[in-house]
Order: sequence, then C-alpha cells, then structure tokens
Amino acid sequence: WFSCLPNNAEENNAGPRSEAEERVHSWIQALARSEKSLTFEYVQSTERGLSFKEAEMRLLEGGQNIPIDHNFPSWWQLWCNAFIHPFNIILIIMATLSFLASDNANGIIMLILVMLSVGIRFHQDYNSSRAAMKLSELLRSQIRVQRCAGKVIQTELVVQIDYRDIVPGDIIHFSPGDLFPGDVRLLTSKDLIVSQSSLTGESGTTEKVADMIEDPSTPLLELKNVCFMGTSVVSGCGTGLVISTGSRTYMSTIFSTMGQEKHTDAFENGLRCVSYALVCIMVLVVPIISLSDYYASHNLGESVIFGISVAVALTPQMLPLIVNTNLAKGAITMAKDRCIVKRLSTIQHMGAMDILCIDKTGTLTTNRIIMVHHMDSWGFPNERVLRFAFLNSYFKTEANSPIDDAILAYAYTNGYRFQASKWRMIEEIPFDFVRRRMSVIIERDLDSIWDEQGSYFDTTKYVITKGALEEVLSISTLIEDVDKGVNLTLTPKDREVVLQKSEELSNDGLRVLGVAMKRANTIIKSGPTKYSALESDMVFLGLISFYDPPKNSAKQALWQLAEKGVKAKVLTGDSLSLAIKVCKEVGIRTTHVTTGPDLDILEHTEFHEAVRRATVLAHLTPTQKLRVVQSLQKVGNHVVGFLGDGINDSLALEAADVGISVDSGASVAKDLADIILLEKDLNVLVSGVEHGRLTNGNTMKYIKMSLVANIGSIISLFIATMFIQFEPLSPRQLLTQNFLYNLGQIAIPWDKVDDRYAKVPQGWSATELPVFILWNGPVCSIFDIGTFLFLRFYYEADQVSDSEFFHSAWFIEGLLMQALIIHMIRTEKIPFIQDMASWPVVFSTITISAVGIMIPFSPIGKLMGLMNLPLSYFGFLVVLFLGYFSLGQVVKRIYILIYKRWL
Repeated sequence: WFSCLPNNAEENNAGPRSEAEERVHSWIQALARSEKSLTFEYVQSTERGLSFKEAEMRLLEGGQNIPIDHNFPSWWQLWCNAFIHPFNIILIIMATLSFLASDNANGIIMLILVMLSVGIRFHQDYNSSRAAMKLSELLRSQIRVQRCAGKVIQTELVVQIDYRDIVPGDIIHFSPGDLFPGDVRLLTSKDLIVSQSSLTGESGTTEKVADMIEDPSTPLLELKNVCFMGTSVVSGCGTGLVISTGSRTYMSTIFSTMGQEKHTDAFENGLRCVSYALVCIMVLVVPIISLSDYYASHNLGESVIFGISVAVALTPQMLPLIVNTNLAKGAITMAKDRCIVKRLSTIQHMGAMDILCIDKTGTLTTNRIIMVHHMDSWGFPNERVLRFAFLNSYFKTEANSPIDDAILAYAYTNGYRFQASKWRMIEEIPFDFVRRRMSVIIERDLDSIWDEQGSYFDTTKYVITKGALEEVLSISTLIEDVDKGVNLTLTPKDREVVLQKSEELSNDGLRVLGVAMKRANTIIKSGPTKYSALESDMVFLGLISFYDPPKNSAKQALWQLAEKGVKAKVLTGDSLSLAIKVCKEVGIRTTHVTTGPDLDILEHTEFHEAVRRATVLAHLTPTQKLRVVQSLQKVGNHVVGFLGDGINDSLALEAADVGISVDSGASVAKDLADIILLEKDLNVLVSGVEHGRLTNGNTMKYIKMSLVANIGSIISLFIATMFIQFEPLSPRQLLTQNFLYNLGQIAIPWDKVDDRYAKVPQGWSATELPVFILWNGPVCSIFDIGTFLFLRFYYEADQVSDSEFFHSAWFIEGLLMQALIIHMIRTEKIPFIQDMASWPVVFSTITISAVGIMIPFSPIGKLMGLMNLPLSYFGFLVVLFLGYFSLGQVVKRIYILIYKRWL
C-alpha cells in the first residue's frame, strides 16, 4: 500500500528518523490530507468494506496484525549467548588444567563460578527478551468490522473478529473503551474523544473529527482525522478505515527496537579486554616458563604441570564471585530503601551514571493538586468565585476528581464556612469530554436565609458550572462586575481580558478553570435540549487555578545528585511552560529548553547540540525520548539513567544504561526497567548512586589489584626460573598460594571507598588499566626479585639441595605480598596511616597472612615440601614490605599527579 503514495507526500523533514518511520509518517500524512474517496483507492478498499475472501487473502499475504514482529530467541540460544564469554572460556580452560594438575578443589571452584555467572546472565536476558511481548497484550480484544458478503447481491455485515485478523482496508466501528487495532483514517465521528497517552505520555485527551482535510504542516500526533494503533476511545463513536496494520503502524515503528539487545557498556567491554589480554599473556608467557623450567629440570611432565599452574595463578579466578557479591550486596542494601534491583549489573552502571533523565509527573511533583487562586475576571481575589466553586464540588455525586478535592481542601484549610448544609442538590449534569464542564442545580433550604450577598440570593435555585475556561465562556452571556454589584454583557474585549489572564497563569505552570452561575426559577423536566438550556445564558464569575507542587525532597535530592556529578534533564510529554515552572522550583536550570516539534526539524548536528545543552525537553514523543537518550550516550559519551513509568517511556527505558520505573507503572515499563522504585522518591536514587560508586570502587580494586599482583608474580617467577636450577615453587605450592590468596579477597565487597572517589561518576577507561599495570606491576616484581637476590646471596640458596628452603621462603613472601597489596591499591592515601580498610578486609589479611606463615611450620607444610625458616628471614620481610609500601606510595602519588585518578 505504500506504493500508492503520491509524489508530493514526502516531507522534507531533517529530523533523525529511521527510514521505516519516515515511510510511515509520509503514508499517514498523505492519507490525512486526502479526500475519503481517494483514501479508499490508496488502500484498495470500498465504502462497503472488504469481502471475507479479500480479507482472508490480505491476511495470508501480509501476515497477522502483530504490532512488534520479533523472532524471540529460544532459551537454549539465550543460554549459549550467556555462556560464550571470553572470561567464562578462560575459567573453563583453567578448571580443566587444574584437574590435569591434580588441583581438583581449584577446578571445581572455577566451574561453580562459571555456572553462577552464566545463570545470572541467562536469567536477565530471558526476562528482557520477553518484555516486548507485553505490548501486544494491550491490543487483545474483539474488533467490530464491516465486511460485505454475497456473490450477486452484496450485503454489509458488522462482525466481531480478533484484532490479529484485521487487515488494511477494513472498516471498523468503535465506541467508548475500544482500542484502535491499527492506524485508522476516520470516516465518521460523533463527539469523538481519544486518549493518546500511550504514545505521547500526556494525560489529556484529543478531539478527533472525520470530516476534515488536514494541513500539510500539522504534526503527526496532532492530526484530527487519524487515530493510531494502541490509542483508545474515551467518549463518542464512529467508523474508520484501517490504513496500516502490524509492523507498518506508527506504534510499531517507534517500538520496533524493543526486545533487542542493549549496547554493550564500557564495563562489559573492559572485562572482555581484560579477558583477551590474559589469553594473550598466557599464550606468550606460559610456554616460555614451561620451556625455561624444562631447560633447568629436564623433566617435561613436571614442566608442563608447572606451566599450567602458572596459567591458573595468572587468572583472577574470583572476579565473577567478587563482582556478583559486590552487586548482590548493593541490591540487598537498596532493597531496604524500597528499591528493587532486577539486573545486578545496573548497580555498577549507577556508579558510572552522569546524566539522569526524568519525567516531572509524580517524580519531581507530589502528584497531588492544590488550589492556588480564586479571582474575578480582572484578576482580583474574589470569595464569591470560591464559594460557588466549592458548592459545585461539594454536591458533585460522581467520583470526585483531584480538582474537586483540591477545592474542598482549600476552603476547609483556609477557614471558609460556606454552610453547604443549608443547600440541597436538585440535579447534576455530569462532566463529559465533549462539553468539558459539569454543573449542579442546587436550591436553598426554605428554613434558612442567606442574605449576605443581597439580590443574588432572592431565588432559591442556582445552576453552578465549572470546567474548561473556553467552554464556560462559550455558555456565558454576562459577566459579574463586583465593584458595581451588577451583571454586565460579556463583550469580546472582556473575553480577551479573561483569556489573557488565563494565559499568564498557564505560563506560570498553573491549570485554569472557569466558574459561572445563574438563577434558575424553573427547571426543565425533560427533552433533548434540557442540559443545553440549563447551561446557557450564564453569568461568568471568574477563574480558579491549580498546581501540582514539587516534592519537598526533590530539590534536596537533585542537589545531592548534582554534588555527585549527576546532571538532571527533564524529558516530559507535558507542556513546556508547566515543565519550566516545576524545574525552577526544584532548582533545575531552565536557561536552555526545547520541545519535541523543535527537535524534529533540526539537522543531525544541530539535534545533538540541542540535546547536549537543554535541561528541559518538553512535548516529547516516545521516539524523541529514545533519540535524546541515544544522543547523550553515543555523541555525548554519557552513562544515562532514565526514570519513567508509562508505555510511552518503554523505548527510552530499554535504551538507557539504567532504566528506572515505579511499582505503579505500566507492565511493559516495569518489565524493561533495570530498577523498580516502590516509591517515587529521588532520594532512593541518590542512595543507589552511592551504592553504585561503592560497588564500582570495590570491583576496580579487585581487578587492578589481582592483575598487578598476578602479573607481577608471574614476571618474578619467570625471572627466577631463568637463573636457578629448579622451580621457584612447585605446582602444588603455587596453587595452594593462589588458593589462599583468592580466599582472602572475598572480603573486598565489604570494604569502603575514599570520599573523593564517591563524589564523581566512575566509568571504565579502556586505556587506563594497561597503564595502571605498567606503573604498579614492576613495583611488586622489584621486591620479589629483591627476595630472590637475598635468598641467593645471603642464604646461598641457589642449588637443587636448597630448593626446599627456597620454596618455603618464596611461598611466604609471595603470599604476604599478594595479601598486603590490597591495602596499597584500595586507597590513594597512605595505607594504615591516613586510611584503614574495613574490619572484614583487615581481618581477612591477618588471617590469610597468619595461615601462610604457619603452613611451613606445620605437618601440612612438610607434605607440601616446605620447611621451617629462620627468624632472620622474617626480619628481612619486615624491611622488604616497608620498602614496598614506601616505593609504592611514591609511584602512586606520581601516577595520580599525571593521570588525576587512582582507581
């Protein structure tokens, strides 16, 4: 059907739309600007509708009407994707080599870590891939369709069919509560009001009219003669011609990315780089060490096992456990703050997040309307306006709206006594979306006299109306002049004054309603003009305004986030004026603001620049929210969080590095979110950022510390192997040392981080880790080599007969070096003097060091080929580690001076 598009239908839109979305835009705009008869030709249908046979053929040709056409991966595909990760492969190879080296315990531990990592990844991917399926559930309903039947004489029939069997060219009938199963060009409409909140995020409604031809400049979502898939009928009825179904609808194009894999973040890429680097080092170093050992020992089997042990020692085997323990600890802590973490990796992203995109509704505001003004037509406070608004809300019998609650609360809390008990209601004219107002007819009790306002209360019956200002003005012919005490004719100039005042209030972010009344000596009992007769020739009294105030906690939370380097941007579907007022009150800068329609006409470069500068972006569609998030990520190189709770937020939620929703949000939004808040409170996010920074810091401690220690140790082993006639450590001793060292690192998730580290977002730098290793790895090797030289020249332990003594000394020095290095790496301050680690880390260090020192003196040490060491050696170790901490601190300060960071 797109082939029917006229040549002049293409729009010159420089906005960064996808090709599919541009085609859908052009197709819908073309039909909106066409006569109904021409529309039937475009979709190859008739005014009677399609025949059953033709509809069946189109269904076979075009497929079912499924809004998002994704082939979701099976569980085994997701399992393979989770399993095939470089680090998992390394651990499996190392586990296999451990079993070959008779180190079964180490091998089993590594396999358990692999299964844990794969299981968590599989669970996350499985839930994420199914989230998009929730969208199709919104449309599961029976649709009334007009079809024609009969071979000779065709008869029009209205039948109910499943929404999935709707095809382009069908004519549908709709009424209140119905969902549109596709994009529809209206044929007939009667008082039709439609909710487009699923697409725009705005809570308001839109009037739709069939009998009109749209202007070429009208934005897509403001077309009056087109309804979109997924939107719903609030009131009214009509018929429409289905012009697009399935993946060719507007909703499908904007939600087409759902269910696809998120872009890999810097942390994930960093871990992959570490994995590949370790593989390269193993391929290079392990054969050399094995050959060197074989050259010295001439025992091939022993040399191969020694090489395998070196490879195992080189691998940071506890990385999956440390990372997952870090994340799980953060998730448990955040759960206590009523914040549920669905994806553990999100906590690390929270620590790196530097931009938070939020919707103002219910997040910055209390989501509880309060009344602000009650004024006459000239803008002066007027108690009579409040009195009649109060009586209107008091006698309303339908479910009270937040507006009515706000009026009643304002009157009660400010001490007004309007004696509602002296009135009784005769009748009510309920609110509807066509009139956009409601009225009550009340009368005075005959037993009471209210003479405060003179002649206005000579009668006992009043019609009181409140509603949308334009609608109340349209039924008013008089205006009250309070100073003169008379009612004057409502002139065009008076209307202009009232509307101008309303515009001023709206620009301040207030919602404005009008209030009118009249005396009703007689009540029309029945007839089609009953309501219109009652709501006519009214006396316009004045205006009442309302406001959704910002939360008291929002300003403080935003200030705390800004202090931690997280900038806030407001992305909302609401009006710009309202968004600006709320942002000003909570402390968000409004110097640079923009709107969705403005963004849509910008070139790519201008678009990215506008997104970078703007702090408030209003009147955004779901696609525009997605583009803003992607622009911040890819062009701005930011880690972006997005807080949203509607279907219209789904695209941005999935694309963001940190997707945040609330417990009361739409099911699709909650499925796609990484974090769910049980309360809409930004303070929870402040806590989440703190936990993220802590998690990130402790994870980086382990990665940097383990790589520095392991690579430094391997370099030392390689150098020692070249100059002595035996292995510096036997495979069993090396694996035992490695196991004890890894065991001691389990306490790292319970460590703290420096205050300076927690104050700024912490991302992963691709070039930082190799540089960090090059600076700090040689420091460890220098003192390992110093130990080697001390043993060789002081104790003359360089012969095969001295191997047991050498092994014992090297075993203790290597283990103590690896146990103490955490205290050097974990802080940029002087360890043990300016900053002390948490007690679990200190306890772990003391325990592992004590066990390592005792092993050579124990029966276990004898079985491992170790022996007792002289006291003089431990004196040497004290001097050695004092030298290590001194030189290490000097290198640390120089490194921080050059690179401006440590972890």
